[in-house]
Amino acid sequence: MPPRAAFLASASPPAETARARLVALYGDTPPEEADVIVALGGDGFMLETLHRFMGHAKPVYGINRGSVGFLMNAYHEADLPQRLADAQAATLHPLRMVALDVNGTTHEALAINEVSLLRETRQAAKIRILVDGRERLAELSCDGVLVSTPAGSTAYNLSAHGPIVPLSANLLPLTPISAFRPRRWRGALLPAEARVVFEVLEADKRPVAAVADFTEVREVVRVEVREDREVTLTLLFDPDHGLSERVIAEQFTV
Repeated sequence: MPPRAAFLASASPPAETARARLVALYGDTPPEEADVIVALGGDGFMLETLHRFMGHAKPVYGINRGSVGFLMNAYHEADLPQRLADAQAATLHPLRMVALDVNGTTHEALAINEVSLLRETRQAAKIRILVDGRERLAELSCDGVLVSTPAGSTAYNLSAHGPIVPLSANLLPLTPISAFRPRRWRGALLPAEARVVFEVLEADKRPVAAVADFTEVREVVRVEVREDREVTLTLLFDPDHGLSERVIAEQFTV
């Protein structure tokens, strides 16, 4: 019996048109009753869908109707039930951000790609970095700094000149964004179980925002980031085009 699919689309015309055609061919199942969620759009919509169904234990199969489509499969209308049945799973764990703002309020959010700290004004941010309770950098003067998941290492992390990390490596890239001092520090690779704490120095003069995917917290003074192994996300990919292969192939893209 083919898996029951719920078709969701981003607001773009190509995605909405594709959803209408696929529903006409294969029918549609309410998300709460479906075996698999089919997300039609780009990588941004895939992230939205993963966040929406986080904790529901439903695999998500993306079909690219956006631009880059790194997390998506190619768009074909034929034999979709068989493609879903043959799809290979990639398991991801998000990062959990716990951010304390200047008013003493604590904010929690999950990030599938990365948690980033970013300066809010013209002045560089000054950030102290601790890993597992040990100070590793007394003061980083920068535009920002981020911690990425392996899956997110090809996104903002790569644009900030951070390393691409294979999914099986059990590592988290810690990458500065336009570091001014120490100028030659290029970041670090941390064990997946590491607990990273960022302390914002001179927070009143140099305000910093913390961002976990779609959640932004302004004027933070302390941000803790760790991988949350209690939350599991499952993405489905066509055979021979899995996420691990894409991450490796990205390292040879010129």
